[in-house]
Amino acid sequence: MRKITLLLMALVMTISANAQFKAGKGYVGASLTGLDLHYNGQDKLKLGVEAKAGYLPWDNIMLLAEAGIQHNGDSDVPDDIRVGVGARYYITQNGLYLGANCKLVHASHNYNDLMPGAEVGYAFFINRSVTIEPAVYYDQSFKKSKYSTVGLKVGIGIYLFDD
Repeated sequence: MRKITLLLMALVMTISANAQFKAGKGYVGASLTGLDLHYNGQDKLKLGVEAKAGYLPWDNIMLLAEAGIQHNGDSDVPDDIRVGVGARYYITQNGLYLGANCKLVHASHNYNDLMPGAEVGYAFFINRSVTIEPAVYYDQSFKKSKYSTVGLKVGIGIYLFDD
């Protein structure tokens, strides 16, 4: 069993090592956020959908635009809409990345919050251009600290303009 596990890990690393994050590529992706594996001082259940579009102006650096909606299971907390911008830095050619972003969050008619965030994720290539992207993220609220969130998201990404 141990040999099979090591063989599978070596295979994954070999497949992923061919990932190239070169300048000039485009990106579109979607994620499920929250996944009920989050901690937030206010909410009971949080589940969201997020869409992203990006471009790599330089090798290993991607600029992103994103939009999303979050559903809250607590009737006292309204659902919210988010728009933002961000960037990713791919640490190594195997898909590990660090991300930073800033989102404007709007909920109901009187709540707006500017939330900077950070994430660590991995772009696992299932073919030359399609990835599965799990990530751990943190969003900091400046309005109320109990709205700051640590969570897990899983997404799919498509890298466009492949050579």
